[in-house]
Amino acid sequence: MIFFLGKSRCMNNLLFSLNATLPVFLLMMIGWGFHRIHVISDRFASDMNTFVFRIALPVSLFTELYNVDFFRVWDTRFVLFCFLATLASAGIAGLAARFLRDRSQRGEFIQGAYRSSASLLGMAYIELLYGHVTFGSLMMVGCVPLYNVLAVIVLTMPEKDGKRLTDAGDAGTQAGQPASAVRNLRNQGNAKNTEAPAAAVKPARVRKLLVGMITNPIILGILIGFLWALLRIPLPEFAVTTLTFLGRTATPLGLLAMGASLDFGKMFHDIRPALAASFLKLIGFGMLFLPMAAALGFREEKLAAVLIMLCSASTVAGYVMAKNMGHEGTLSASVVMITTFFSSFTLTLWITILRGMGLL
Repeated sequence: MIFFLGKSRCMNNLLFSLNATLPVFLLMMIGWGFHRIHVISDRFASDMNTFVFRIALPVSLFTELYNVDFFRVWDTRFVLFCFLATLASAGIAGLAARFLRDRSQRGEFIQGAYRSSASLLGMAYIELLYGHVTFGSLMMVGCVPLYNVLAVIVLTMPEKDGKRLTDAGDAGTQAGQPASAVRNLRNQGNAKNTEAPAAAVKPARVRKLLVGMITNPIILGILIGFLWALLRIPLPEFAVTTLTFLGRTATPLGLLAMGASLDFGKMFHDIRPALAASFLKLIGFGMLFLPMAAALGFREEKLAAVLIMLCSASTVAGYVMAKNMGHEGTLSASVVMITTFFSSFTLTLWITILRGMGLL
């Protein structure tokens, strides 16, 4: 009797996990299939992704936050944990990158390992699990600004000959570039490396980084939502309904666009460092930091947000940033492809385990 009850509970946990991960995976595969039969073009996928990043997702985050009790939901300890776990993840990835013989790949390796697709894939998973993303928004406050800061640092690491990569564009504002950028890897020109000293380019890079963080649509959506809630500004019902409808387009359009950008052939470029970075992204950091989060008392949506931050797929924005800071980008593209494809399976496993332990 106990055996069958235990087996039934395991099946329920597995079904719970599949209900959260399968829709995400299937929508991505539908997007990939639509691209294969030319229903979704590269340009259409690019436009969808830009719309999701700049409009739909910020609006969705705003509608989740504009009427919450700010003082009730704010958790400084949780935000600080997300910040420190992200910082530690980048540090661990940096130590692992020292084993790479090709020093020019180290920056891409580090960024691919620590930087998650928290804003798109992460919000989709949390919404499917709990129906809202309040603590997911707090998680992004803790980690998303740090993503760009760390990316600029690691992508300017010196190469073997002592040269240092410099900006080839506004790296701070590239997070909204289309997911189809991965597909156009060979069609984009590599930014040129220069021999300018780091000090000569540092002020411009810092300025662009600050502007990029301030104008990041995701951060703006979260901050405006919290400010609106803090000031308790009333919002007419027709405006709420309109914004809600607009925000609901973020998840399906974003997943279709990401699926349309998948190119499985890219998985086999730089396969060894790509697999190592993908292991850290999907499994390694979760094994290290999830027990810490649980020990600190984070449960349900908070723990799910930490799981997404640590173990979701690497973001396409990391590839775009690498390209725009003078890197080849092939390793970044490979990590994005591998983690995007396998994250549905690994997250199902993580959710099943955590659910079975009564933590989610």
